[in-house]
Amino acid sequence: MALDIKKFIARFVEEARDHVARLGEGLDALERDPADRENINTIFRSAHTIKGSSRMLKLATITDTAHKLEDVLGAMREGALTYNSELGRLLYRGVDALAGLVERLAEGGELPGADQALCEELAQAAKNESVAGATPPPEVPASRPAEAQPDPAAPDAVQEQPASTATRNSPAPEAKLKAPDTVRVKMNKLDELIKLMGEVVSSHARSRQRLVDIREIERIDFDPANAGESDWKALKAELRQFSLALRDDVLSQELLMDELHSKALIMRMLPLAIVFDPVGRIMRELARSVGKEVECVVSGAEIELDRQMIDKLSDPVVHLLRNAVDHGIEAPAARLAAGKTGCGRVTLSARQDGGWVVIEISDDGGGIPVEAIREKAVRKGFLTEEKAAALSEQEVVDLIFLPGFSTSAIITDISGRGVGMDVVKRSIVDDLQGVVSVDSRPGAGTTFALRLPLSLAMMRVLLVEVGGLPFGFTAQYVAELLRVPQGEFLNVAERRAVVIRNEFVPVVSLEDLLRIPPNYMRKKAREKHHEGVLLLVVRVRNEKLALVVDDLLDERDMVIKPLPEHMRRLAMVSGMVTTGKNELVNILHVPVLLDMARSARGEALRGQAESAQGADGGQWRILVVDDSLNTREIEKDVLEAHGYQVTLAEDGMDGLRKARTGDFDAVLTDVEMPNMDGFTLTERLREEDKYRDTPIIIITSREKEEDKRRGIQVGADAYIVKGDFDQSNLVDTLRNLLG
Repeated sequence: MALDIKKFIARFVEEARDHVARLGEGLDALERDPADRENINTIFRSAHTIKGSSRMLKLATITDTAHKLEDVLGAMREGALTYNSELGRLLYRGVDALAGLVERLAEGGELPGADQALCEELAQAAKNESVAGATPPPEVPASRPAEAQPDPAAPDAVQEQPASTATRNSPAPEAKLKAPDTVRVKMNKLDELIKLMGEVVSSHARSRQRLVDIREIERIDFDPANAGESDWKALKAELRQFSLALRDDVLSQELLMDELHSKALIMRMLPLAIVFDPVGRIMRELARSVGKEVECVVSGAEIELDRQMIDKLSDPVVHLLRNAVDHGIEAPAARLAAGKTGCGRVTLSARQDGGWVVIEISDDGGGIPVEAIREKAVRKGFLTEEKAAALSEQEVVDLIFLPGFSTSAIITDISGRGVGMDVVKRSIVDDLQGVVSVDSRPGAGTTFALRLPLSLAMMRVLLVEVGGLPFGFTAQYVAELLRVPQGEFLNVAERRAVVIRNEFVPVVSLEDLLRIPPNYMRKKAREKHHEGVLLLVVRVRNEKLALVVDDLLDERDMVIKPLPEHMRRLAMVSGMVTTGKNELVNILHVPVLLDMARSARGEALRGQAESAQGADGGQWRILVVDDSLNTREIEKDVLEAHGYQVTLAEDGMDGLRKARTGDFDAVLTDVEMPNMDGFTLTERLREEDKYRDTPIIIITSREKEEDKRRGIQVGADAYIVKGDFDQSNLVDTLRNLLG
């Protein structure tokens, strides 16, 4: 059955209005500060999004206008064009034209052809050329061009009520028209909600009775000076009875309110089909436009998310799909040469994982070119050669999320100038409180995984106290909370660490990380006498960090309030919650905390590397095999600090593959790993001629004698227990084995 594109027009209009408003606000800001790079990035992305979305819906007039506007903003972003008032007026004309077209579309009218004169002026401006023979707009303030010069190509209704007023915070309601926001609700769900409201009313009646009870207690004729023991006992019994009744009522109300909130949210849930449905046909058309053939497979469209989530999910998903076609899938000839079919495959899938939804966009293309990214990062000035060379493969891949980063040799109409990856990260991590991860396999393809909460309206929050101050963490980042004796901490690579279930986890004081001054005027922290240190273990993807906190305050579902406008750039804080004492508590953004801890670690390690040369005068090459990202990185830090060249493998199978394709002077391996454990890996390496005599060190939390004996039997040269780990012991052992 053919896809009816028309049903997606209303959604496009709603989103386009938001982007047009953002463009107008950005142009106003440019007039005040022409050098604001972040603002230029923001309005560039808005123009790019309008272009891409309208192109999918075959709205050619809007596409052409947005494309020309994007070209000018792109030239400004790249530094080839400098903003001035004349250019500002031209940009406003472009935004006004876009706004008029969007409003014409919203009214159901046919779109006129693009304003060729305007498009030509924009095209020449993008090349930093003057427009020969063009009639300049009258001299009016750059922030108000449309009122003085409406676009002659725009429809009459738009000229009478300039749609561009939406771009300058105008209160005109005509410019802010919205499509009806409706959802279908089954009658049985409404009946359940009404029944539940009746229970809430009954609960409230019991609360009023408690008020009557306490007033009765207040009226008791009680003289403390003359009261006897029996009088005191009677009063205590009354208060005890009141306390128990009040406790039961509060607990009952909490259950009712939770159920009421849950059912209300369910009524606002919408299927992912709203985002997923148009994908198949759109992807095929995009592929044909760049000379490729792509099959798109969609699954999980029936899974529901809160409407608030659905609204913000469209842009990042569209960006990822466009990049899969343009950057991921190879040309047919290249695919055939690589032994693949000429037709590429892009998979868009969704699945529920507990209280989360995981959306994956996968392609069977060539994978992300790690070395090309590394070289481009240096060439574009993102990193120095030294820093780029020190990055792990995953850290290199993460560079694609930087604004304006692209490895494509040419700029295409589909994926643009690397636009999209920074939008994805900002939307998923900052706006949707989720996590985005990338798994790239050279020659086999790339998968982007978006892990999202079901709703942003209410989330599970853990409240802790640090230095007398409360802070919150949303549940998706919390791995566990545990108390560890002081004697179990290790000093590894100039930092503390602890072994948790066969994994090295770095330990950082949250008070130190947040730089809370010791003389800060605050409430004195409650003194508690516990043995050991309370650790909050947080996680982003496969990376963990143990934060030292003073106390656990609470854990419950809470309504997260967004930051006020003037605080939106505080990357460390993702929102706020209000406690029962009407106290505002910051929700800390865990990905930023991990970045801060990583930066602090890098500063501590800088300049510590010693020389560790092999027999040929080059650095000793060490292969580290462990399924824990934290453990791999910690061992890598230790070894690199002593001058070794380190390669990482994420499990035994990966380690065996890298050992066979490379040449290593020593191998460090864990035991408990998926696909192939460390004992088997050691045994298999000893069967290889080039690793028959290579030093192999097993580093594991297994400390039983039979495990140690087995390690030696399969060919390990040394066996180090993680609980007794000491970096000097590891380095000394390695030096002895390497001679």
